[in-house]
Amino acid sequence: MSTPAHPKGPPPMPTPPLAGGTAGPAALRPLLDTVLDALQQGADRRGGPLPAGGPHTTTARMRTTGHPLIPHTGVGAEHALRTLVTALAEGAADPAHPHCAAHLHTPPLALAAAADLAASALNPSMDSWDQAPAASTLETDLTAALAAEIYPHATTPDAVITTGGTEANQLALLLARERHGPVQTIRGANAHHSIHRATWLLGLPEPTVIPAPTGVIDLTALDETLTRLHHHPLLVTATAGTTDTGQIDPIDAIADLCTTHGAELHIDAAYGGPLLFSPTHRGTLHGLDRAHSVTFDLHKLGWQPASASLLAVPDHHHLDPLHHHAPYLNADDDTEAGLPDLLGRSLRTTRRPDALKIAVTLQALGRTGLADLIDRTIATAHHLADLITTHPTLDLYDRPTISTVLFRPTGASDHTVATIRRTLLNRGHAVLGRAEAQGRRWLKATLLNPHTTPDDLHTLIDLVTTVTDALAEGSTPR
Repeated sequence: MSTPAHPKGPPPMPTPPLAGGTAGPAALRPLLDTVLDALQQGADRRGGPLPAGGPHTTTARMRTTGHPLIPHTGVGAEHALRTLVTALAEGAADPAHPHCAAHLHTPPLALAAAADLAASALNPSMDSWDQAPAASTLETDLTAALAAEIYPHATTPDAVITTGGTEANQLALLLARERHGPVQTIRGANAHHSIHRATWLLGLPEPTVIPAPTGVIDLTALDETLTRLHHHPLLVTATAGTTDTGQIDPIDAIADLCTTHGAELHIDAAYGGPLLFSPTHRGTLHGLDRAHSVTFDLHKLGWQPASASLLAVPDHHHLDPLHHHAPYLNADDDTEAGLPDLLGRSLRTTRRPDALKIAVTLQALGRTGLADLIDRTIATAHHLADLITTHPTLDLYDRPTISTVLFRPTGASDHTVATIRRTLLNRGHAVLGRAEAQGRRWLKATLLNPHTTPDDLHTLIDLVTTVTDALAEGSTPR
């Protein structure tokens, strides 16, 4: 008697290939071709610095890519990559476009993005040596080298890699708290919002805010505050490259006051820190090495894909409070046997090897190559400032300190300035930021694209003045 045959189901799906191992490169190559084609197609469809139509149009387009995000049966790697990458690129605010200049949002260098691909394929996790043997050495050497740039006279400077200025600033306050208890933070009115957030997260007293009427910390007010609060452990936080105007606090003078009053000093140089690589501009950071800690980003004036940031200290022992013990990651007998302990290098556990893209960029460009990018970008900002100064219907806030330029139409109301910005966004013509300074609202151009040309700047001004004229005539911007 024959056994009835069981109905056959669909053939099993092949196991998707992995990015690593000896077979990984061959599996990645055709997928990369698909991604690159999709990036090109999406950019062509967008045709500008961001998609036209505003949030409603972009959202609707992104949600009509043809398939649910989690289908019952998958559509395959090639189709999913092509569809979603194209849609994302079409709907992107592209910092590589010269008219995408609102934020400290840099266009990454191609070689840095390529290095980031290698990091993703190899996927080292920087929380134990047995997950990242070579990557841990690279990170150790890179952080020491960058810390030495910031603290050239220190014997054992060090740094830890962070996700950005927000995390680095939080770490700086955490280390100060571990040294002194509930330290009283003193910040300028121009400081990044992360300083206030860090005090909240760490259970520290509310920061004391020092006026910054000219865009930088008022030294007289700081001196008076330090005198008044002398019975507390104090941490002054200064800024080298403010978010709104790009200005740099008077670092040396602030350090002098901290020394006089026995306060510690943290400097948020997330924006301005890389000026150290430029012989032309590094003098604006004189005194940076007098800080007890420094925040330093390379996903701004370093042209790295986010994230690429660090917190530097003049002595590696200042990082000791970050040490943490987890037997499965840094058992005592493993450490005694010579396996490096990585867990104290971050508050995070799993984290990417962001050191790779930074190291590739620094080695490829060298000091002179990075300095050229920085100098070229700052020169572009000054050229834009020149164009605004000579324009009959535009006002300039001030000469740029780094690469941020604030301007506004002469006689325009704050409401008009905001409307100009949103009109340019909705049309997909330009991405400009906004800032409040001297009691008025300004358009903000944060120039970080070293490929921006004078023609690009002329066009940007024409876009602004065209919308301004239409508003003045009573036209409805669309």
